[in-house]
Amino acid sequence: MHLSEITHPNQLHGLSIRQLQEIARQIREKHLQTVAASGGHLGPGLGVVELTIALYQTLDLDRDKVIWDVGHQAYPHKMLTGRYNRFHTLRQKDGVAGYLKRCESKFDHFGAGHASTSISAGLGMALARDLKGENFKVVSVIGDGALTGGMALEAINHAGHLPKTNMMVVLNDNEMSISPNVGAIPRYLNKIRLSPPVQFLSDNLEEQFKNIPFVGESLTPEMERIKEGMKRLAVPKVGAVIEELGFTYMGPVDGHNLEDLISTFQAAHKISGPVLVHVSTMKGKGYAIAEKDQVGYHAQSPFNLATGKAIPASKPKPPGYSKVFAHTLVKLAENNPKIVGITAAMATGTGLDKLQAKLPNQYIDVGIAEQHAATLAAGLACEGIRPVVAIYSTFLQRGYDQIVHDICIQNLPVFFCLDRAGIVGADGPTHQGMYDIAFLRCLPNMVLMAPKDEAELQQMVVTGIDYTDGPIAMRYPRGNGYGVPLMEEGWEALPIGKGEILRNGDDVLLVGYGSMVYPAMQAAEILSEHGIEATVVNARFAKPLDTDLILPLAKQIGKVVTLEEGCLIGGLGSAVAEALVDNNVLVSLKRLGVPDHLVDHASPDQSKAELGLMPSQIAEQVRESFFSQQPSVVS
Repeated sequence: MHLSEITHPNQLHGLSIRQLQEIARQIREKHLQTVAASGGHLGPGLGVVELTIALYQTLDLDRDKVIWDVGHQAYPHKMLTGRYNRFHTLRQKDGVAGYLKRCESKFDHFGAGHASTSISAGLGMALARDLKGENFKVVSVIGDGALTGGMALEAINHAGHLPKTNMMVVLNDNEMSISPNVGAIPRYLNKIRLSPPVQFLSDNLEEQFKNIPFVGESLTPEMERIKEGMKRLAVPKVGAVIEELGFTYMGPVDGHNLEDLISTFQAAHKISGPVLVHVSTMKGKGYAIAEKDQVGYHAQSPFNLATGKAIPASKPKPPGYSKVFAHTLVKLAENNPKIVGITAAMATGTGLDKLQAKLPNQYIDVGIAEQHAATLAAGLACEGIRPVVAIYSTFLQRGYDQIVHDICIQNLPVFFCLDRAGIVGADGPTHQGMYDIAFLRCLPNMVLMAPKDEAELQQMVVTGIDYTDGPIAMRYPRGNGYGVPLMEEGWEALPIGKGEILRNGDDVLLVGYGSMVYPAMQAAEILSEHGIEATVVNARFAKPLDTDLILPLAKQIGKVVTLEEGCLIGGLGSAVAEALVDNNVLVSLKRLGVPDHLVDHASPDQSKAELGLMPSQIAEQVRESFFSQQPSVVS
């Protein structure tokens, strides 16, 4: 059977191990071809091919439900659930999503993009099943990296107190999240998987029994049960923590051995109450280059499949914002031992791996635990340390209560660096950094800033570290800068709450924030070609807003446009509107940004075009709103 013929996962039923192995080979081949061509997550999916096939071979997917944590390891799941023939559209506009989406397939039972959600969601479905008197299996698949997230442990704690609620947790243990895992839980799991008695018994016990005269061969049918019992005697701590929490523990089982996986899952399905099956896998399995570099090949831009090398850009690009941030932070930290960088399992993504390499004592990785990261930073700040918390905008949402309760209320000087703020592209709604301006702006004591380019980012890193009057946050976009000149040192902090005028004009005031400042300048040039002259202000700070600069200009010009790469509700435009109304400056105002709907996966430029945020579209909207008598601007 070819993978293209599988339109329903129940078609795996009845296939031989050899046939299933061939399906596994085809999944890996399609997976590699697709990601090499268009980019995407590589290592996670390659590691769970056999796990997915074996699990689905033992379930009735017309009834049973599988909930995948995070979702970037669910590419094999997508291919087995009717999306093989469209898989080449992965992460492209109107194509197959890179994560699970309930609206994409009836087999995507729970959407996911952030980690540690699957056990909570699965338990909710199991409880709903029991309340309605229905009968189906619920399986939550979670990685050992996601198990470092507090919500996963909360869910395990709850499920363990419900001995009559049937559900299975499959722990996909590959010792990795994106970077190598940190903390006591991964260390404990690693101790289990590498325990010499477990390894010895797994490899040699059956052979030893076979050598007992008159006994060995007759024991073969009972061998698996005996092996499990002996392993428990030899290593009494194996699974002890999980079982003390109320789960039946099974494993570790080889995550690339289909026979072992199928027999283990079949046995687990027969056990009542919550069960945890511990599966040992290799991230990037089947592609030697990814196996050797599991961090680098977690996700990839388009690359040469034979060499593993990224396909070079047609021309060199300016450095990315993350790289400039990391370089600047390292330079500052070398001269200030009180600076400590904090990441929540995203060292490479945020650039803090550079700090780890250069100054390991000034670097902390807390695992997938944004709540802990925020309050840990608060504790550090209490003792005079300068914590720099580098987290993607979308992930900072998870630490919101800690920002409010532990940082803002106590007015502690914690510096938040919000990477991937704004439109991020192919990862889709779960990863778009849309809400940080709105959810941070309303908090007392919080200062918000955003650089117009990579050089201003350097200044803002200094500003954030120098600011000790309370919490401060800087947002910056995914991708490359503009190629403006950078400094190696000698940066100066910016005055808090002060913007700058970049261009003068009498007809309209454009107030840009962060990544929308340069588009505002480009729109101003287009407008100038049609006789409309704009003043362009780089706001720099959304809070405190530079009302001393903006209000007189608004009053003088009478027409104001705000531009931001974030949600309009509560964003910079709202801040300007509030300031105008509060100060009785009643002028025409148009807010440009992201309206009240989700931004789906597409390239950033495609998303911006749909939202009307490209320079020519900005100019057209300004003309239509305030100068409709002027000739039309050609896009």
